[in-house]
Amino acid sequence: MKIQIAENFDQLSLHAARYVAQCMKASPTPSPLLCVASGDSPSGLYRELVREVSAGELVISGWHFAGLDEWIGMNGADPGSCRQILDQQLLGPLRIGPDRICFFDGRTPDQAAECARMEAYIARHGGLDVAILGLGMNGHIGLNEPGTDPDLRSHVSAIAPQTQQVGQKYFTRPVTLTQGITLGLATLMEARHLVLVVSGSKKAEILQRGLEEPASTDLPVSQLRHHPSFTVFCDRDAASRLHDREE
Repeated sequence: MKIQIAENFDQLSLHAARYVAQCMKASPTPSPLLCVASGDSPSGLYRELVREVSAGELVISGWHFAGLDEWIGMNGADPGSCRQILDQQLLGPLRIGPDRICFFDGRTPDQAAECARMEAYIARHGGLDVAILGLGMNGHIGLNEPGTDPDLRSHVSAIAPQTQQVGQKYFTRPVTLTQGITLGLATLMEARHLVLVVSGSKKAEILQRGLEEPASTDLPVSQLRHHPSFTVFCDRDAASRLHDREE
C-alpha cells in the first residue's frame, strides 16, 4: 500500500490522474479497461483527464470503461444515477462511444444476468487495469457495504442507512435507495491497480480506520490493503488522522 498526500484537492486530482494514465499506458492488453466510480472525490481526477485529452497530452483511443456500481431502479436515463454523473463528468466530455462502455443497468429485470454480463465484459478485456474508487463514510467501496463477503463478485447489495442518507445529495428530490448493483471486492482485487481517492476532513476518521485498524469485513476498504498495487491519493484534510504518511 502506498499513501500519497497532496496539499489540496486540485493537487491530489492532478497526481491521481497522472498515475492512472501511467498505469493505463503500461497495460499488457491492446484495449486497457478502466473502472470508474461516481462521486465527489474522483471528480477532479476526471476533470484533469479530460483536460489532458483535450490538450493533446493524453491519447485514450484504445481505452475502455466499466462502471463500478449503480442504484437499483436507475440507469443513465435517470438524473443523479451513477451513470448519468459519469456521463456528465467524464464519458461525455471524452466523447466515448457506447461500444467502449459497460455499465450496470439498475433497471434490468434480470439482475443475475446483468452481473454476469459485467463479469464477462471484464474477462474479455483481460481484466481491469485500473479501478478508481471512492470511500464511503462507513468504509464502503462501491456499494460493498460493511459486512459484505469479500469473496463476492458482481452482485446486488442492500444499501446501509447511512449510505441511503448520504446518497440523497445526488438528487433534486428525495429518492428511495434500498439496493445497488456493484462490482464485488473479489472482482476489484483482481484489477492490476487499485486507486483510492479521498478528500476532505469528513473522511479523515474513516480513512484512518480503514488503513490502520485490523482488516475486517466491517470495513470493506480495509480489504484493499491485501492488494499488491493499492495506492491512496488524499489531501491533507483527509490524511489528518493518519499515523504513517508519505508526503
